Amino acid sequence: MILSVGEIVWDIFGDKQTLGGAPLNVAYHLTQLDQQVTLISRVGPDDLASTTLKHIADIGLSVENIQQDNSLSTGQVIVTIGENHEPSFDIIEPAAWDNIALPSPLEGGYYMVFGTLAQRSQKTRETIRSLWHKADILFYDVNLRPPFTPPEVVLSSLVAADVVKLNDNELQQVTDWLQLSSGELKERAQSLFSHYNLLALVVTMGKSGAFAVTQNCLVEHQGFPVKVVDTVGAGDAFFASFIDSMLKQKDWHTCLELANKRGAYVAGCQGATPSMDSFQSKS
Repeated sequence: MILSVGEIVWDIFGDKQTLGGAPLNVAYHLTQLDQQVTLISRVGPDDLASTTLKHIADIGLSVENIQQDNSLSTGQVIVTIGENHEPSFDIIEPAAWDNIALPSPLEGGYYMVFGTLAQRSQKTRETIRSLWHKADILFYDVNLRPPFTPPEVVLSSLVAADVVKLNDNELQQVTDWLQLSSGELKERAQSLFSHYNLLALVVTMGKSGAFAVTQNCLVEHQGFPVKVVDTVGAGDAFFASFIDSMLKQKDWHTCLELANKRGAYVAGCQGATPSMDSFQSKS
């Protein structure tokens, strides 16, 4: 079982809106890869809640652990696409996912995927950290969203994590906070990996692909060319594929190759949870 815990949000692009949030996006892609996933989040008492639950069910995820708040609204994010198709986010505060409660006791061991944004409130941060202790492997996506992702939350999450994903800009920011290295990306990554004694540190670089630092090697993959529609959710698709491949004990280069392939496909689609039928047929 893989727990994916944190925010569910509606990403609003002008007059369009799509359901997303990194935990949901990762859960969707893991489910598409035949992993057993429990999505833990929270929606509001508003009209968006029923739409949200229906959409989650429609994309093949269970709503059993989606809690409903009595007062806080279902999450929303205003997304603006800038130069190079890079999105910027205006994340509405507070939201129902700021109040995620500890779920009923979970049987047996599990893996866990979490990020930084959902830890912006004390309540959800405490819930996430309460779940850390019984996880066999903690997969952490740094996913910086200032001002909601301060250094102290990121650095304490890195202490707990086993596998960490971040992009090239986030790597530079985190290593600057730690004053670990002022060198090039791979040097910074190796310093961060060693500092936290991780199983793997994965760095995405957009159209330039990705690389991973592991206990035995540094591996790279150049990525796949794609006509970008929007990049929202591409990193989540990448991380889900990397997690799936790692748990299936594939070699590190294959983990990166499959992750880049799925991430590129999603970058060429509208929304973070597109139908993967055509992708599967081309795999």
